[in-house]
Amino acid sequence: MRQVAVIGIGQTRVEENWDLSLKELAGEAVIHAMNDAGVSGFDSIFIGNMMSGSANHQQHLGPLIADWVGMRFSEAYRTEAACSSGASAFRTALMAVASNEVDVAVAVGVEKMTDSPGSEITAELATAADREWEGDHGVSFVALNALIMQRYMFEYGWEHHHFAQFSINAHANAESNPNARFRKAITQQVFEKSTMIADPINVMDSSPMGDGAAAVVLVPLDKIHQNNNKKFVKIIASAVATDTISIHNRLDPLWLKAAESAAMKAYDQAAILPQEIDLFELHDAFTIMAALSLEANGFAERGQGPRLALDGDIKLTGRIPISTMGGLKARGHPVGATGMYQIVEVVQQLRGDSGGCQVKDAHIGMTQNIGGSGSNIISHIFSI
Repeated sequence: MRQVAVIGIGQTRVEENWDLSLKELAGEAVIHAMNDAGVSGFDSIFIGNMMSGSANHQQHLGPLIADWVGMRFSEAYRTEAACSSGASAFRTALMAVASNEVDVAVAVGVEKMTDSPGSEITAELATAADREWEGDHGVSFVALNALIMQRYMFEYGWEHHHFAQFSINAHANAESNPNARFRKAITQQVFEKSTMIADPINVMDSSPMGDGAAAVVLVPLDKIHQNNNKKFVKIIASAVATDTISIHNRLDPLWLKAAESAAMKAYDQAAILPQEIDLFELHDAFTIMAALSLEANGFAERGQGPRLALDGDIKLTGRIPISTMGGLKARGHPVGATGMYQIVEVVQQLRGDSGGCQVKDAHIGMTQNIGGSGSNIISHIFSI
């Protein structure tokens, strides 16, 4: 297997993109990535997307987007893994290049959600849960996370206000990210007074939907020209694990076993320990997921995820910076694109191109994209 590097990145701002179609969003990110990489074409393109068939009434995204960016005869597929569709597209592209089948691959995540009524998007997000045991009983995705959060607070003695720093940190970082949807800081008071959605989860616990696309160009490390003036970033680990799609079937609903498994495999591949990670772009779709992710990935003791936020360890200057450019909470969560935004942002950090969001002396970065409520989890580690 060949070692692979990212040599180009591109993204659109996450917002209500009324004037851009799904293919135009994806195309903008792909063209930016190709220009950044200095390439005029690619062999294969892999598209991460969750809900184009329902929200946009458009399937068959592979040839649609390949044609739109001027690569009509290339290999092109869509990958779907609920909210981890973006990272699944990246991993597919990585394996294609690493296996020696492809020399230049593009991975792009794209989602256009705001053209559809909110109720339809809520119903579509629920398809990432177990239809028979959860969806058919009217349990929305936010309600499932609320049930987990209620139990977590009961078991470990935390109160709702203890989770505020996850959101406060994300919004503080997003102020310096021009591609974030909400570039405005929030306070503890704003967090506590925001509208309740599904007790104990309120608006400020939750990531917003949006339209957006992010893309990267991947090539074999040994084919990067020595005189290339772009700072490339190496992919040193890629791992996936699954768990039951329904929460009640898990051995322990308060432990993200798939996250732990994917992380441990990734650490082994990279031959590093969690303490060597300089920043971690986690899947903070809800504040409870941020806490559980920190624990499952070895950054916090069980039941102590909120402590890292309260002690400032998750800040840009902290022990394990997270949501460094706003995360899902403030950058936004266009579900099929989220995993690719995480990867683009880590590449920016390792290049030293993150502006006011920059983590000082970042050499190793990790991303983890979660599909469903913890049923499909994909981890990647990058280094310079």
